[in-house]
Amino acid sequence: MAVRIRLKRIGTTNAPAYRIVVADSRSPRDGRFIEEIGSYQPLRKGDNFSLKLERAQYWLQRGAQPTQTVASFIRRAGQLAAAAPAAA
Repeated sequence: MAVRIRLKRIGTTNAPAYRIVVADSRSPRDGRFIEEIGSYQPLRKGDNFSLKLERAQYWLQRGAQPTQTVASFIRRAGQLAAAAPAAA
């Protein structure tokens, strides 16, 4: 089973919102998924995504392939997590 980490659209017309999910690559975009690990709201300014970084790392270790957009969220969440302990 090929597993992907990708976006699932849940928003309405003209108000997009997405969930970051782990899903089988054969399932449709808004179809079945294995686990929900975050959300993304593109119309929000500033902090517009949330991600369970430890779950994303878990799935990446198991061979899940992220989409380009989700890969950028994982990189950004990792940078934010690394900067948070240094600031405290």
